Amino acid sequence: MKATGIVRRIDDLGRVVIPKEIRRTMRIREGDPLEIYTNSEGEVIFKKYSAISEMSANASYVADIMHKITSCAVLIFDKDHVVASAGAARKEFSERRASGQLEELMENRGQFFCPDGNTNSFYPAEGVDRTAIAAVPIITAGDVSGAVVFLTGEKAHEASDMQKSLINAAAQFLARQIEG
Repeated sequence: MKATGIVRRIDDLGRVVIPKEIRRTMRIREGDPLEIYTNSEGEVIFKKYSAISEMSANASYVADIMHKITSCAVLIFDKDHVVASAGAARKEFSERRASGQLEELMENRGQFFCPDGNTNSFYPAEGVDRTAIAAVPIITAGDVSGAVVFLTGEKAHEASDMQKSLINAAAQFLARQIEG
């Protein structure tokens, strides 16, 4: 745990303000759920809550199935980073942050399907030089929980109709798993 040197007081309603610099650095947005932990030393810890991270085993299973069906690399993101992957080097994508492009797509509840591999410039993960051929948000009870992404590969440069159907089905399946 890293000290920030920032001290805040609790107001009469029990609220504490998380400074803007920390919210920006940690990508905490208005309305984001935070999990609260305590320990025996009197520490109170706030952690961003991710329903998809809670079910990462299911997400990994879905990614594996999608990869086996399409032979295309698959990434599953929560709102901030990769939580599961298949068909790509796990070390390359493990815990990578979602790119600004993917965050914007999720925020706008949009979908991306690459029509032409020659003009593709949609990079879903920061620091990785692989583009996406398809990206669809996971929407749970009206809120975006994450996204499912197919990556370009040796054989895949644009999204096929089967991939479009499969990625939409996977996003809906994961959303229903989160809803319980």
